[in-house]
Amino acid sequence: MMAMMGKERPRSMGRGWLWPALTLLALLLAGCAKEVPAPAPPAAAPPEKPKVVLEVVPEEQWPLLADDLDAGSFREACQQSLEYLRRQPADKLYDYGVRSYSAGEIMAGLVRLSDVLVRLPEARARTEALKREFILLRSVGSDGQGRVLFTGYYEPILPGRKKPSPPFTHPLYGLPSDLVNIDLSQFGDDLPRKKLVGQVREHQVRPYPDREAIDFGGAIKGQADPLAYLDDMVESFFLHIQGSGQVKFPDGSRVRLGYAASNGRPYRSIGPLLVAEGLMTQDEMSMQNIKALLAQRPELRRRVLSQNPSYVFFRKLSSEGGPLGCFEMPLTAGRSVALDRRVFPGLAPGFILGTRPTPGSGTAPFGRFIVNQDTGGAIRGPGRLDLYYGSGPEAGLLAGRMKHAGQLFFFAPKRR
Repeated sequence: MMAMMGKERPRSMGRGWLWPALTLLALLLAGCAKEVPAPAPPAAAPPEKPKVVLEVVPEEQWPLLADDLDAGSFREACQQSLEYLRRQPADKLYDYGVRSYSAGEIMAGLVRLSDVLVRLPEARARTEALKREFILLRSVGSDGQGRVLFTGYYEPILPGRKKPSPPFTHPLYGLPSDLVNIDLSQFGDDLPRKKLVGQVREHQVRPYPDREAIDFGGAIKGQADPLAYLDDMVESFFLHIQGSGQVKFPDGSRVRLGYAASNGRPYRSIGPLLVAEGLMTQDEMSMQNIKALLAQRPELRRRVLSQNPSYVFFRKLSSEGGPLGCFEMPLTAGRSVALDRRVFPGLAPGFILGTRPTPGSGTAPFGRFIVNQDTGGAIRGPGRLDLYYGSGPEAGLLAGRMKHAGQLFFFAPKRR
């Protein structure tokens, strides 16, 4: 999801943060102050074998690479990846699991792939041509057999106000002045490569307030400037999940808001709570149904929304083009996907095969070329993919109904 979280930018720490940071480290490292004999160190465990998440697909097992969208939109998405890669060192490596590829090799592959898609509209001819140029890799998925859950996200366009005016009283906050990022690895080679988000109180770094404290307890009042106000806290909640959106004001002007940072709390889906309490079945779970439930049962809002402690802070973005993905490049509707950056190669072209919602209430099988250009807090592991649907209410209806299993493939250039 867009952004869907995980796009936080590190902020520099001046000397003013030194003592709070050292206080935090002391708390982390000191533990109890009692002196006890050190136990004998345990025998070193053998290094853990890296988990394989991409497997080579033999050529005789390739799927038919039929695409349900226009080739021009795929070329547009590839151009965004190319623009980013051109700014990287040509020998910078990207891990494809079975091997690593340089930025230059990925760029050449993107050009060849988009050219084939435009030049060969017939699926069988296209598939055979790509076999000569690429190795096809398939995600092992969540079950080791290739099952990947596809969901959708979009850029909402919501009515709002620049100043609070009932019922427009729900703020979308900018970056708080008291939010501190700490990279533990900068304080010693023996510390984990872990980043913490907190705030300084009484010369100590503490966890940043959660959603309950911010929305219902006024925990950051005076620390963050509202960029806009919405008339519905549920819409605000889902805007946090989408990661970006546009707010339309009464004078016709708009502002595009994108992810700036989060409060560092873990993302927790509200779906399991609704199912556990019998408020909704798993099959009924969708963004539209959750919104309808909370509109009918407003007494549930605080408890249900506070189930997710993660909170997003926004920044103003250019209104030109699409919203930005995690590489600060505009996303392309229907082509850009959000994946786990720890698992899959960023900016890489791929192909998905599965089922998608159609206008109304139906579904249809589909295949589609995609590009990995975003990430999200809820998108974790080799079994999750979030497809960007575009902007506005129609995109939102389809994105909210996208919840189907499918397969995910990547194209790795053959080395000549």
